[in-house]
Amino acid sequence: MDLDAFRWLLTDEGQALLAQATELAGATGTGGELHVQAELRRTAPPAAVAAALTQVELREKARAKFGDLADRLYFTPDALEQATRQSVAAHRAGRYRAFGAQTLIDLGCGIGGDLIAASRAGLVCAGVDLDPVRVAMAEANLAAAGLPGAVQVADATTVNHAGFDLAFADPARRTGAGRSFNVDDWVPPWSWIEGLLRRDACVKVAPGIPHALVPADVEAEWVSDGGEVKEAALWSGRTATAQRRATVIPSTTSGQAGGLASLTDEDDPGADAVGVGEVGAFLYEPDGAVIRAGLVTAVAAGVEGRLIDAKIAYVTSDASFRSPFARGYRVLEHLPYREKQLKAALRERRIGRLTIKKRGVDVAPDALRKRLALEGDEEATLVLTRVAGQGTALLVAPF
Repeated sequence: MDLDAFRWLLTDEGQALLAQATELAGATGTGGELHVQAELRRTAPPAAVAAALTQVELREKARAKFGDLADRLYFTPDALEQATRQSVAAHRAGRYRAFGAQTLIDLGCGIGGDLIAASRAGLVCAGVDLDPVRVAMAEANLAAAGLPGAVQVADATTVNHAGFDLAFADPARRTGAGRSFNVDDWVPPWSWIEGLLRRDACVKVAPGIPHALVPADVEAEWVSDGGEVKEAALWSGRTATAQRRATVIPSTTSGQAGGLASLTDEDDPGADAVGVGEVGAFLYEPDGAVIRAGLVTAVAAGVEGRLIDAKIAYVTSDASFRSPFARGYRVLEHLPYREKQLKAALRERRIGRLTIKKRGVDVAPDALRKRLALEGDEEATLVLTRVAGQGTALLVAPF
């Protein structure tokens, strides 16, 4: 969509077409997409119809990130993919306020997802982006959410942002060939990000960012939402309060953060303190943010447990704990690790539905499940991993 097409979509005529497209696409028994297009083209040209239907489709996809607010927002496919989930953005905005920031500049604001969260939190916000369409959408999205904020087309790398308490950046990590994990391909590039991190700032980065790449005086925070690692963020200057942090946000239906929990390197006694030992009565599977942050031994300390292997991110304990940082399982029994004997053991227990979890072993769960040819009316969870370097099969029950 070009800028003129988007601006037309904001007119009364464009809004009427968008509303009609939304109604037709959501109706049952309309005959499908071709029928919807045909109905819309009775009163609008093909280009306008395509623009409206694209927004309808993107709004439906955006619900996972923006909840019901998605129905009022505008997107491009790439900008939606890059946009921060609102629960995560709300958490970040909460950190801005806890830091004491009153003003924020978003250097590469895209369609304004992070601006919405920051403005909701009460910050005075401004955003810049090189893409005129995204800037126009950010402006429209702030208005649709009923929030203040200023946006303009500008190069983030040349903007003077000294007057703002905090700077936020979310560099694009896609090239013409797709997603890039090379920081030199990011826009703006890593060299610019390093400069930004010399002041009070926050930079959103990919969860797979190597620990060695994080400057020594910068905090790296990995965030999971509903059990899935969504992103990492680098906090610099006075905003950095730890070296490594794992933040866990529970799944919500509103798209807003609530009941989150954080774990930092200050909670971690280290591998030597927790040690490695045999599997106890309970097994704990650390959240992905915890694993990315290298804080598995902090979880072990929290459940009064130990590692099952120096290189495996499973924790075991003789005690039962509820932890926001790990999924807990009661260990029912050890089963044979060899496939033939394992198959016989599962059949003996009449297990017909099996969840297979694996870590540290070369196993394809779907292929294994097919080969096991399960029969029976019982359901179970099987963990395949390594304990003290040896392949191990554990029958467990989540609690």
